[in-house]
Amino acid sequence: MFFKETMEVATLGRPFSLGMLYDCRQDLVIPGMTLWDCNDLEKDRREQEQPNTESEIVASESIEDKSSALNAEASLKASFLGGLVEVGGSAKYLNDHKTSKYQARVTLNYKTTTRFQELSMNHLGRGNVKHPYVFEQGIATHVVTGILYGAQAFFVFDREVSKEETHQDIQGSLKVMIKKIPLLSIEGEGSLKMEDKDKKSVEKFSCRFYGDFCLQKPPTTFQEAVEVYKSLPTLLGTNGEKAVPMKVWLLPLTSLDSCAAKLVRQISIRLVQESQSVLEDFIELETRCNDALRTSTVQQFPQISKKLKSFKEMCSEFKLGFQRMLAKRLPSIRGGGEEEAELAEILKKRHSSPFNSKNLTEWMDCKEREISILKSFTNMMKNTKTVPSQNNLHEELLSAEHGLCFVFTSLGKDEPYLSALSDYLKETTKTDVHVYHTYNVEKEQWYLSKEVADDMRKEAKLFSDFAEANKENKKIKFLTVGLTNETQEGSSIYLYEGGFAVSENFEPPSKPETVTVADINHNNVTLKISPPRFGAENITSYSVEYCNPFSCPQRSLQCCKPPCLNTGTAALGRIHYRCCVPSHSFPPSLPCVGVTYRPSMFFRVCFCSHVKDHVVVLTIVDLVLFGQLDLSPCTSTILCCLFLHPLTDLVGSCLFVLMSSSVK
Repeated sequence: MFFKETMEVATLGRPFSLGMLYDCRQDLVIPGMTLWDCNDLEKDRREQEQPNTESEIVASESIEDKSSALNAEASLKASFLGGLVEVGGSAKYLNDHKTSKYQARVTLNYKTTTRFQELSMNHLGRGNVKHPYVFEQGIATHVVTGILYGAQAFFVFDREVSKEETHQDIQGSLKVMIKKIPLLSIEGEGSLKMEDKDKKSVEKFSCRFYGDFCLQKPPTTFQEAVEVYKSLPTLLGTNGEKAVPMKVWLLPLTSLDSCAAKLVRQISIRLVQESQSVLEDFIELETRCNDALRTSTVQQFPQISKKLKSFKEMCSEFKLGFQRMLAKRLPSIRGGGEEEAELAEILKKRHSSPFNSKNLTEWMDCKEREISILKSFTNMMKNTKTVPSQNNLHEELLSAEHGLCFVFTSLGKDEPYLSALSDYLKETTKTDVHVYHTYNVEKEQWYLSKEVADDMRKEAKLFSDFAEANKENKKIKFLTVGLTNETQEGSSIYLYEGGFAVSENFEPPSKPETVTVADINHNNVTLKISPPRFGAENITSYSVEYCNPFSCPQRSLQCCKPPCLNTGTAALGRIHYRCCVPSHSFPPSLPCVGVTYRPSMFFRVCFCSHVKDHVVVLTIVDLVLFGQLDLSPCTSTILCCLFLHPLTDLVGSCLFVLMSSSVK
């Protein structure tokens, strides 16, 4: 062919034949109309063999590299990006994208050519056109004058990357194995001839196939992919009769008739690359959203899931709108109806909208950080169940007398940026154009406040410690949930009784401080208990549990029911103090014994040997005399004294272990 204006265009799986008309303004194949009769096209065409086979590794996922592998030049790529071109066969590879950043991917590209066909001067010479009225229709700009036949195939191999593995290492090993495919042989029993360690490695590979070959079953494993790869040369037929058009040569119709429609201008490479970058941004955001939605943390907190899904849907809507604008503008610009500046204006408008790349990426970064923070908090709470909704929370609380719930209160907080995205999509149909500015996405995030973060860490530690200390108490449930509460930013601890909230800002007591002996005289000892650092204002009383040191090892102390003691009798044991919780909150494991608590005040304790079915015994030294006394209700305040005799080495023999706290 000697025409200067001839264009080479990749078929991308579209049906082409010699003499077919083509509109380069919208990259559209026009079937059914031609300049010559079918017999003339068959009779005078020329054909020559052009055998060639090659394969290569494609490790990149960019649209640029995929287009290059399919020999699609910039203008055709722009049409694909705008949705003007519907690809088929091996070109469907252009639509394949990773669904997770935790995928390692390597693609094997196989390409073969068989023959080349072209029209002759008997068709293209002056006066040889049989149907000249086609020029007047203005529906096409070019005619197909040459076709290169062959076939192409892409084997897309994926391998999941675990948390213990590095993406780079897995990508490298995957690439090494894929390079071996052309060299591998299949043994008699159909197994691959390769080392055992390699066989074990490829078991984790998955495969997807995009090709111009007709397969009975597409490969899904590494071994199936090798078998298909080895069979590809035979699938085109003995003489290559099953080959498909891979590339076409197009002659402008103006070369045959100056009245024909023509391609006025092509889209500049710079604008094509900018459009490509926009769509690649949305592909990456979709992948990151998919990864976030799969995490157990997001599944536990539907407020985050709802925002991610909304964000993903709005990005998809904007992306489709952007592609529709490309599809509308590209043919008009190429045909001379509009200037290229129209496309530049579309790109500029996107940059000044809430859908600009900077804000979209920042929001996704913030969401991933929020998920990581939530995960770190939930991991702290070993004895806590996470429930996804208020309904699930109520179900859990109905099966327990008491419930303590760590509530993330800001997960469902409205985010102005998401509202801005939604408003922009609604206003794009209006004629007036609003000017949008860059948003401070990070400023909207609740967890970026140092004060809020510090308070949350303190509350989480108190909650976790309290749950650990009471993990054996079956009457109490410890739960975690996300509930919106604008009055409590970040988090709060809710206290429930009988399924109803008693407090929405409860502070569990921290571990009480050490018990010390403040005063000893001939018949009593005065104990001093320093208040705990947190939750001291809620403590009302303590209970004392008795444990015999001969039956309870020091490292695994268990509460034992002591023997019934009468006045003047003695017992040998070890002291444990446990904070008592009033009846409207938590029941103590043993009844209160009248230990009055007030911060920075002294305690005088008096114990009874037996009260109905409950026995509380305090033993300090070899001989302890007990007074018998009726126990008042837990909510009462009692000042008592512990009578001791003898006092020799009394303090040195005492062992006080303060276990936990009670609350109001």
